[in-house]
Amino acid sequence: MTDTSLAPAPVYTVPQERRVVTAIPGPRSLQLQERRREVVSAGVSSTLPVYIEKANGAILVDVDGNQFIDLGAGIGVTTIGHTESSVVEAAKEQVGEFIHTLFTITPYEEYVRVAELLAKHTPGTFPKRSVLINSGAEAVENGVKIARKYTGRRGVAVLEHAYHGRTNLTMAMNFKAAPYATGFGPFAGDVYHAPSSYPYHDGLTGAEAAARTIAYLEKVVGASDLACLVVEPIQGEGGFMVPAEGYLPALQEWCTANGVVMIADEIQSGMARTGRFYASEHFGWVPDMVLTAKGIAGGLPLAAVTGRAEIMDAAQPGGLGGTFGGNPVACAAAIAVFESIERGNLLAEGERIEKTLVAGLEDLKSRYDVIGDIRGRGAMIAIELVEPGTGDTTKVPNAAAVSAIANYAAQNGVLLLTAGTYGNVLRFLPSLALSDELIRDALSVIDEALAAL
Repeated sequence: MTDTSLAPAPVYTVPQERRVVTAIPGPRSLQLQERRREVVSAGVSSTLPVYIEKANGAILVDVDGNQFIDLGAGIGVTTIGHTESSVVEAAKEQVGEFIHTLFTITPYEEYVRVAELLAKHTPGTFPKRSVLINSGAEAVENGVKIARKYTGRRGVAVLEHAYHGRTNLTMAMNFKAAPYATGFGPFAGDVYHAPSSYPYHDGLTGAEAAARTIAYLEKVVGASDLACLVVEPIQGEGGFMVPAEGYLPALQEWCTANGVVMIADEIQSGMARTGRFYASEHFGWVPDMVLTAKGIAGGLPLAAVTGRAEIMDAAQPGGLGGTFGGNPVACAAAIAVFESIERGNLLAEGERIEKTLVAGLEDLKSRYDVIGDIRGRGAMIAIELVEPGTGDTTKVPNAAAVSAIANYAAQNGVLLLTAGTYGNVLRFLPSLALSDELIRDALSVIDEALAAL
């Protein structure tokens, strides 16, 4: 076990505090917004139209000098903190050596080292292989491609409330069409949406929910035609649904018995986000394949597919890869991220954030009946908002409250993300650099927003 007793305390270049000095957005952000409208596609929207000039730790600084507590981390990308020093130095050093050669032409050690770290930290002790690519959606595409090659089957199963990306295949795999797929069809075929485990709404045990999912797969899809089942251990865009105990291992058992590759989409939940390297570990689940992206390289574009050696090696030479996949600068940053997690005992930081954040949210829930459910693990926590008085009965989604709270928070220096199939979930996806003091400060703003409802 890595000795973290001598890990140095982080040194921040930006004061870790909330500071609002102009209206939100401020005058310089408004000017940039006008320039943006002239040249950027309207299809690229922004949660908050403030333009960032600097970021460090858990704080974003905009061009007007406002400082925001960042509870989104680029949707789970800057998991170990903005501009973490070891990541910055590793990337700088690699840029000075070489920036690109393409691993499939002339390879380099950094790619191999990232694959070694993935083999070490993904669940399971069996031999593993990896391929490095650029993004989460690309990881999903490659995972499905490899599973199809290995099994000789075409069918792809996913779960209700899932989100997997914005490419053609992944749009077909998403549960919610708008806004990700509206008008962009036709979509890839052979994709099936099975019932999931959503304890707050379905009330099922893990065994009951798994039986329901398996019944769908057997009756609607047919195991003999199914290449893979792709599952987020904690669903992201769908609203941070945590499955009931025993659900995921039961699905894995069925997949193994039927020759189906079970894939963990850990793109949002992986890389120490939940207090474990991978969220699958919370559930005793050892998947056949793991998809990694977002937090792996500290903000640089990198993703990976890691799986059992016999599955990954089914692809023929030349069948996997891409021009920028496993870029050496991104790989150097990823190595620094892995080392920083171990050196800084950041898994414990995820547990600390969960303890402080959930305690504060439980206090709010006791005072505001609009909060129906609190769920998640580590630095991946959400609250589901319902119409007042329905929390224990009909649980009617309350998207309007989510929008109002997120807008109030933004105006007061707190960046919150929304989620949920019905738009009624506030998700907390901060970096592990978020202090207890910043958590309490952010919760005080959310308290004010709830009172204003």
